[in-house]
Amino acid sequence: MADVARPTEMSRLIGRATLIQAILPVALVVMVFGFSLVEPRVLSTGNLVNIAIQASYLAIFATAQMVVILTRGFDLSLGTAVSAVSVTSALVMTGMAGPAGEGLAQALILGILMGLAIGVGTGLFNGFAVAWLRVNPFVATLGSLNICLGIATMASDGRPVFNVPDAFSRLVYSGTVAGIPVPILLAGLVLLVTWFILNYTVFGRALYILGGNPRAATVAGIPSRRYLLLAYVMCSVIAALGALMLTGRTGSGEPNLGGNLTLESIAAAVIGGVSLRGGLGGVHSCILGALFITALSNGMNLMRIDGYIQMIVLGCVVILAIFLDRLRAMRS
Repeated sequence: MADVARPTEMSRLIGRATLIQAILPVALVVMVFGFSLVEPRVLSTGNLVNIAIQASYLAIFATAQMVVILTRGFDLSLGTAVSAVSVTSALVMTGMAGPAGEGLAQALILGILMGLAIGVGTGLFNGFAVAWLRVNPFVATLGSLNICLGIATMASDGRPVFNVPDAFSRLVYSGTVAGIPVPILLAGLVLLVTWFILNYTVFGRALYILGGNPRAATVAGIPSRRYLLLAYVMCSVIAALGALMLTGRTGSGEPNLGGNLTLESIAAAVIGGVSLRGGLGGVHSCILGALFITALSNGMNLMRIDGYIQMIVLGCVVILAIFLDRLRAMRS
């Protein structure tokens, strides 16, 4: 296990400059200023703050995906798991909080714990299937996708769960601290903790080895199955935190809250420079990718571009990012 922490190996795996990461910041700035030439509102303070808030949510989900992509996997169930967390936590909070606010604190705590429990359960299911049963991540997470969708639909009867306590929305969505919107602060905290785990713990360093060089992981004596299981649990817990934040934003438990989050989270991670071949990427990659996708979507919305065309554009951007990742693989 001592080999896992060798700085030279980690520098080689994490510190390699990528073509995507070199291009993306410049492309982001050019794109935003390009949109502003057509629609000046793009550069307004209010819109830039809105982009930052929207990107903070996507960065959380992209970071969740990154954790398992590092091990050469991915999580197709993320979107429906978000819906399941939203619905179940909302049901607990609305069921326990009285009309006059009695039991509010307990309702909020239990609602949050329920959402996190759904996240842990989903991660354990995915991780056990991938690590111990040796099921392909695509098949395993596709199965849990349907399970989470069934839970969200059955628990809510296919309808939104309204009347989530306003205190919960104030806790995770509305308001500012030192002028900074709460969602950005919460996202920053989640991303900071994830960054620390990936860069300064044996577990985090082992994930890079598992994805970058599985044979070296075996030689180093890394408990691959255990760490792979923990990677999927970590992914689902991070996604559950993001789901709770989105629930506070909407003020209701939504069975369709996950929407396109699975595609968008994978896209943000890959566009930011996380390699689908495993072992390469970081939290900064997810932030860059989330900002790029959010700014692209925001600009197209302000320009009133049809939603279906936006989907085509996003698909093309993802294919381009994968192509650039392939070029990097050929050159390394």
